[in-house]
Amino acid sequence: MSWLTHCKVGAADVYSLTDGLFRLDGGSMFGSVPKVVWEKVAPADEDNRIQLRINPLLIRLGGKNILVETGMWDRGGETFEQMYALERDETVFRGLAEVGVDVDDIDLVINTHLHFDHCGRNTNLMGEPTFPNARYVVQKQELHDATHTHERSRAAYVPESFLPVLDAGLFDLVDGETQLLAGLSVLPVPGHNLGQQAVVLESEGQTLVYCADLMPTLAHAPYAYIMGFDLYPVLTLETRKKYLPVWHEQGAVICTPHDPRTPFARLVEGKRGGFRLEEVK
Repeated sequence: MSWLTHCKVGAADVYSLTDGLFRLDGGSMFGSVPKVVWEKVAPADEDNRIQLRINPLLIRLGGKNILVETGMWDRGGETFEQMYALERDETVFRGLAEVGVDVDDIDLVINTHLHFDHCGRNTNLMGEPTFPNARYVVQKQELHDATHTHERSRAAYVPESFLPVLDAGLFDLVDGETQLLAGLSVLPVPGHNLGQQAVVLESEGQTLVYCADLMPTLAHAPYAYIMGFDLYPVLTLETRKKYLPVWHEQGAVICTPHDPRTPFARLVEGKRGGFRLEEVK
């Protein structure tokens, strides 16, 4: 069964794509939340890894094709693929082809951040920008941090996935909240790292938010469910408390980058305060 799923947001057509499945350590994915709690919503395998999916988004708005995220790094070799239990059941390219879009047709690529599971297909097997006619949008802070890594951040960045874009002059650097097109903007959501951005689509009174790793899966909606991978976990908490009530009030459709089953969801109030995410059917 194809993962490709369509959602109408006002005048915009939105397609949830996939670039396959992978696994990460469950304890790292839920931070201080005990395993006996998180395993109820995300069962772990024998290596304590939970199932995740890579979920790029295609937005067709005002005659433009906008790709949010490009997919998982695909040149890591056998050791890399085994470490992350990478399973290419589908690819972002297959999803684009299903809606009649080629790599040359992409007008804008939005990188929420430059980790290898989000921008891995920014470049192709020849080490060139995959989407030659597109401008690539990233926060200025994120490009700086990606090119000035330290011991805590280094493993998440693969320079070959973004330096060729930089060398080709295809990056458009933004600094803070920025409108890219009428109805389409990016919004800083720091915590996972400092330069992460969400994507906000507004059309005809409807809103959709691609929340990046602020909430990597539906299971991460409760305020305290913060990844151990986050460099600034308290900032993640503050960012969630700032924006989740707003998105709930708006009735926004929420897209998470890694939920293995559900492309589109909405925030609903939790029984003990805060929020949870429910699938949009």
